[in-house]
Amino acid sequence: MAVTLNVPQKIAVVGAGWAGLSAAVCATQAGHQVTLFEASRYWGGRARSLALQGNEAVTVDNGQHILIGAYHQCLRMMKSVGVQEETALWRLPLQLIKPDGTGLALTHLPFPINLLWGIASAKGWTWADKWCLMQKAFEWQRQKFTCDSLLSVSDVCQGLTPNLMQDLIEPLCVAALNTPAHEASGAIFLRVMKDALLGPSGSADLLLPRQDLGQVFPNAAVQWLQKEKVNCNLGVRIENLTFHENSTPRWQVNDDRFDHVVVATTPNEAARLIAPFNAIWAEQTQEIKYAAIATVYVQAPVHVQLPHPMLALISSNQAPAQFVFDRGLICTQAATPGLLAFVASAVQVDKAKLEEQVMQQAHELLRTLGYSGQGHDQELGKLEIRQTVVEKRATFACTPSLQRPANNPHPGLTVCGDYIEGPYPATLEGAVMSGIRAILRA
Repeated sequence: MAVTLNVPQKIAVVGAGWAGLSAAVCATQAGHQVTLFEASRYWGGRARSLALQGNEAVTVDNGQHILIGAYHQCLRMMKSVGVQEETALWRLPLQLIKPDGTGLALTHLPFPINLLWGIASAKGWTWADKWCLMQKAFEWQRQKFTCDSLLSVSDVCQGLTPNLMQDLIEPLCVAALNTPAHEASGAIFLRVMKDALLGPSGSADLLLPRQDLGQVFPNAAVQWLQKEKVNCNLGVRIENLTFHENSTPRWQVNDDRFDHVVVATTPNEAARLIAPFNAIWAEQTQEIKYAAIATVYVQAPVHVQLPHPMLALISSNQAPAQFVFDRGLICTQAATPGLLAFVASAVQVDKAKLEEQVMQQAHELLRTLGYSGQGHDQELGKLEIRQTVVEKRATFACTPSLQRPANNPHPGLTVCGDYIEGPYPATLEGAVMSGIRAILRA
């Protein structure tokens, strides 16, 4: 059953992460009567805010997130619920700078000038590295940023130097796909690169949340929905869905009836709800492999500040974090100077080992930045882990030829989420795009 602007429907949206909220907003804008259900006690799913341990007045994110300028649907959705980009996000050209100052930094120029200038001025790369990268970038462009679905990121980057793989490809791949380059889908990686490098001016920009993630979108979306008289239910779990073949409305959700249901829950919960209507879809969804993402919040002395809001780190089995963010510099309203967020994607060690290894990375970071030696010896002893957030099923493993479930497992029932079939990996943009598609293409 198609959801169209010409036929107003009574729609239930089950789940209030970024995908479900986007679906609810889109459906409301289209003139449908929407009811929103969220089983937990918070809005936003995995991309939300939470109170910092030991200080309830301070909020951090349930995992540090970034957006990029190519996330056009995210930006449009935020704007539609009244979020101002300038207030919510810090926009700056793509930077993959390491603590020693080496790496790539683009400028506010259109493609290909921004890329050419960034490559030419990159510190720590030889001219052979730079020429090799330029050749590869234009090779991708000639191929229209497409490749065989069986190829990995390492395959499509064949011929790049070890310096480029370590300093550029691996960080980009982990940031975009949350999967190591030798395991990640080359086709999806190239799609993200196409949107970022060949999109409108600013598409490759980093968008760092100035506020906690709850303020960036979820809370504003719920406030907008409530003003539009949408019934938003928090802490209400849907035990099952009932389909009435010969009556209208056909779907029963708890004690109410609906013409259409949008399931925007976690994959496991979606599989549970949908299995009675499409067992094959449920089995495919449960077969998806997931990877954990951890964010370790480390408190440094309040006068410590990184030279850039985000730095790329050299990651290894003993150094799991790939990036560090200066929360004090980025989120000035939170008044948390010296609070550093270390992000480790595809993490496989337990929490205690993770914290031990990240603390070693934090010490090495401050030493590299000059916070050691004469007059600074006490700085390294003042580092303290404030909170560790580990999302064990934060993202799916974005591997070649991954078969992701479709968004229409049954008539009158659509599903949205970053794991649903689509052009993007497990990102906020992928979630929002899926939520919009669940309504406009149901």
